[in-house]
Amino acid sequence: MFRPKVPTMPQPTGLTTPPAVVEPTAVTPHAPAPASTAVTPARNRPAVQLTLGTVLALVGGGTALVLVVGAVLVSMLLAVALTAASVAVCALTVRSVIARR
Repeated sequence: MFRPKVPTMPQPTGLTTPPAVVEPTAVTPHAPAPASTAVTPARNRPAVQLTLGTVLALVGGGTALVLVVGAVLVSMLLAVALTAASVAVCALTVRSVIARR
C-alpha cells in the first residue's frame, strides 16, 4: 500500500539512427602573414571628444540624478521620522492607560 510505483521508461520503437562517428582531423600550421612595412602614425587626439553640448548634457544629467537621489533619501528619512513619532505617541498612550488602572 505504501510502496511507490516507479514508472518505467518505455524503450523507443521504430527506426533509430546510430550515432555519428566523429573522426579527428589534423591541424597544420600555416605560415604567418608578412608584416606590412607601411606604418601609419597614431594621431594625438582623445578617444572621446567632448563638445559643449555633451558637457552640458552630462552636467544636467548629473544634477538631475543628484536631485532625484536626494529627494528619495529625504522622503525615506521623513517616513522614518513620522513612524518613530507615531510609535512614541502610541507608547505614551498605552503607558498612560496602564498607569490609570
